[in-house]
Amino acid sequence: MATDYYTALGVARDATPEEIKRAYRKLARELHPDVNPDPATQDRFKEVTAAYEVLSDPEKRQMYDLGGDPRGGGGAGAGFGQGFGFGDIMDAFFGTQSRGPRPRTSRGKDALIRLQVDLAEAAFGATREIAVDTAVACESCHGAGTAPDTQVVTCTMCGGRGEVQSVQRSFLGQVMTSRPCPQCQGYGTLIPHPCPECSGEGRVRTRRTLTVKIPAGVDTGTRIQLTGEGEVGPGGGQPGDLFLEVVEIPHEVFTRQGDDLHCTVSLPMTAAALGTTLDLETLDGTEPIEIRPGTQSGQVVTLRQQGTHHLRSTGRGDLHVHVEVITPTKLDARQEELLRELAALREEEKPGVQQGNVAQSGLFSRLRDAFNGR
Repeated sequence: MATDYYTALGVARDATPEEIKRAYRKLARELHPDVNPDPATQDRFKEVTAAYEVLSDPEKRQMYDLGGDPRGGGGAGAGFGQGFGFGDIMDAFFGTQSRGPRPRTSRGKDALIRLQVDLAEAAFGATREIAVDTAVACESCHGAGTAPDTQVVTCTMCGGRGEVQSVQRSFLGQVMTSRPCPQCQGYGTLIPHPCPECSGEGRVRTRRTLTVKIPAGVDTGTRIQLTGEGEVGPGGGQPGDLFLEVVEIPHEVFTRQGDDLHCTVSLPMTAAALGTTLDLETLDGTEPIEIRPGTQSGQVVTLRQQGTHHLRSTGRGDLHVHVEVITPTKLDARQEELLRELAALREEEKPGVQQGNVAQSGLFSRLRDAFNGR
């Protein structure tokens, strides 16, 4: 027996299972006794087979890499007799290992629908009824797929095994291969009298109404998982899950950033200069806010805990009110006279120019540009 199984197969010690299998297939085709009956070649074939027996099994390979003897001291001469049968070799070559009939029942697929919510629903949560078109278990056959008073029968072609075998001659001699039974499609059983409601599928499509609880704090892209509310599987199998992907409808007043809300109020120049109190409509109702004297355009008044609820924790975001000061564009004679008197009192008939970097503009301008996609 070779002292190094990796050397016997000609692969690196970090070779993948597929690389090991390919190396063994190549050597086995060259060294198999049916192809090359030379005694020395047969010994080499046993050596290669022993190496593949160990390296193709994750547990044996790990034991070998740690210095153990995964073959229990049997040596290469054990050949096919110890833990590595002819079926294993055929599976290594062709993947023909028998797997038996496949079940008619399987888990259904998950379903995804998009759910539009307004800002108030996203902020505080809500309960909604939604209509869902999915597959449900057939009420006539209860998922069996058979007509009333009938049942499935064993396939006569495969005898219930779900696969048929055939023998072919190759350079290795006679090789037995398996494939899914063409009569029962691998199920091992037949439905001679399918259910007229579901045509033997065990499920039908229908529209049903679900009551959905929308948690407070959801945002566009948030997914709500409803376990077991997806598609029922073939044969009445376990249903998948239903995922609701939230799409928040843009609000006409508030813009959302995370759990914070932003809005803009426009003030006359005189109100900004003298200060005032405004009644602001928020998600919670009317809220008075104080505008301090001398407020400038672009300044922000923050109302704490007036934003949306946090999705996975307590508390809420804030509401940021951006002030925009409006300069009058039309003045009558008396208004113009009063403003000129004010300018004279403040010595502002010819004000000095204060220049600044446009990149250092206020928060409101930056937010406005972001909202407008600039």
